[in-house]
Amino acid sequence: MLNLKKVEAQLRTRMEDLGVRVDQIEHDLREPHSQDWGENATESEGDQVLEGLEEAGLGEINQIRAALTRIKKETYGVCSGCGEDIPEGRLTALPYATTCVNCAE
Repeated sequence: MLNLKKVEAQLRTRMEDLGVRVDQIEHDLREPHSQDWGENATESEGDQVLEGLEEAGLGEINQIRAALTRIKKETYGVCSGCGEDIPEGRLTALPYATTCVNCAE
């Protein structure tokens, strides 16, 4: 059986780490670009990568918040598709999973 206090602590730590990373990305995206056309093009490409990383980080933060809410409501680990318990191995691998493997497919 999962130790929910431990899961909650791990999720909060991950969310804090992601928050720091997203803040750094936002800071980097606000940096002015070079006036050189070639460098500016390279920097623009880099910005697209950073924006993708930021979006992924924010998405994971939202999933973690939802998992923390499920822990609070005592519905964590229950499949939203079929209502059965999500296997512990799946929750260990993906602690914010909302579905069992069968429903996820």
